[in-house]
Amino acid sequence: MTKPKIKVVSVNISKKKGTIKKPVGEIELTELGVKNDAHAGNWHRQVSLLGKESVDKFEKEAKRSIEFGEFAENITTEGLILYETSPLDKLIIGNIELEITQIGKKCHGASCAIFQEVGNCVMPKEGIFARVMKNGIVKSGDTIEYIQKVYKVHVITLSDRAFKGEYDDRSGPRIIELVEDFFEKNNNPVEIEHTIIPDDPDALRVLLERAEEGKIDVVFTTGGTGVGPRDYTPEVVKELLDKEIPGVMEAIRLKYGVEKPNALLSRGVAGLMGETFVYTLPGSLKAVNEYMEEIFKTLKHLIYMLHGLDAH
Repeated sequence: MTKPKIKVVSVNISKKKGTIKKPVGEIELTELGVKNDAHAGNWHRQVSLLGKESVDKFEKEAKRSIEFGEFAENITTEGLILYETSPLDKLIIGNIELEITQIGKKCHGASCAIFQEVGNCVMPKEGIFARVMKNGIVKSGDTIEYIQKVYKVHVITLSDRAFKGEYDDRSGPRIIELVEDFFEKNNNPVEIEHTIIPDDPDALRVLLERAEEGKIDVVFTTGGTGVGPRDYTPEVVKELLDKEIPGVMEAIRLKYGVEKPNALLSRGVAGLMGETFVYTLPGSLKAVNEYMEEIFKTLKHLIYMLHGLDAH
């Protein structure tokens, strides 16, 4: 099946924030955004985009024609439902590369010149914003390639018995199941690798270093967080972390340790290794379910923070 054609139908500029933009022949995108546009700057909302699909929908509701740029979008597109994209997805226009940074924005209502003139604004719900990763010129008629961000996750099970085939690994497959569900709900494709290794610190270190080099987004380990003679996962991970995120694991231990004191004995850690987040989970299936539920509450926010996106 051929991909639907996505194209630029208008490029627009305004020199004052909060006002309607006017179509121009072409725009120049620099490392600060659209040259000579009011919204250019060293921030994450350098370029605004709105789909013709949204403009057409609003025209029917307003019962009047809408000019391109009336909703203050720099680039009007056709062929892609923009608000169904996600931050960190890419838009390629010739040699230009845009990285999507935000879907929608806060509406300023009656204090906005656009709202006053048009009577409503579709940008807060259906417009998107991007930052310029590669510079160039954009004009009407240019084609757009849409590339979704594919998240990469590595699940590592540490167990002598599972590695030897004496025990069925249940915690690793459960993490995979939960990860797939999380990214599916967030409309993000994900690639997951699963490795079972014995309780060997050198083997774990090799996999973690490889994950950092390969810019894996998230590593989940399961097993080796207790106090037994072969439990050393936290020690290995801590050696490699650039930044520890202690609050995540502390909150999990306290939440479940109130009723079940044994939950306080897990020494799991969380942190950032290069551009890779690492979470060390206990080996029990029940603990995996509890830990993953709490981890997912902040994971997307952490990923956006790492990439300099304002997720507030």
